[in-house]
Amino acid sequence: MREAYHEELASISDGLVEMANLVGSAIGLATTALLDADLQLAESVISADQKVDDLQRDLENRATTVLARQQPVATDLRTVVTSLRMSADLERSGDLARHVAKLARMRYPERAVPRDLRRTILEMGQLAQRLMAQAAEVILTQDVKAALQLEQDDDRMDELHRAIFQHLMDDRWHHGVETAVDVTLVGRYYERFADHAVSVARRVVYLVTGERADDLPTDGPRGV
Repeated sequence: MREAYHEELASISDGLVEMANLVGSAIGLATTALLDADLQLAESVISADQKVDDLQRDLENRATTVLARQQPVATDLRTVVTSLRMSADLERSGDLARHVAKLARMRYPERAVPRDLRRTILEMGQLAQRLMAQAAEVILTQDVKAALQLEQDDDRMDELHRAIFQHLMDDRWHHGVETAVDVTLVGRYYERFADHAVSVARRVVYLVTGERADDLPTDGPRGV
């Protein structure tokens, strides 16, 4: 009975890793669709988000069943509750990838991103995908140091987000209001996507240590 119980907990973790991998792939594909005005690719990203939603519902159902039947305590209870919160972060990440793809679809056959911002948006998309891949690895390994490092890696996304606003406020901006709105939105989508990856990593820190990342001693986690 206990073996089946722990297998169910492990399957919840596996579901989270699958969700993270799916949304990481989605943001990469959505970026390509956005920059290349690839309508077919954009549509595939939009359609694929349903699988992420289905995985979240399945994970919630399994977690609820564990809570009801097993009444977990201590670390196991923390695992279930934290997993539910991570699944919400990942589902929202999938929504953000879908938003990027929808913007590509809305502006097709034109490109939503002007040439002088393509490099910045490309880097944001690549970084978002990389951060989520790191989050998936952290869920799998429960490596606290790697989880804490992810938050530092997110600093680059914040820099890129600020760079977009600096570009928009430059007197040389000549792409009009509509494009400015598009670029502002897409920059926000990537920034929020990265925030969710960081949130997942921070939840893993709590899962492993029982402490919030902000409360850990500066010389590293205790007992890990």
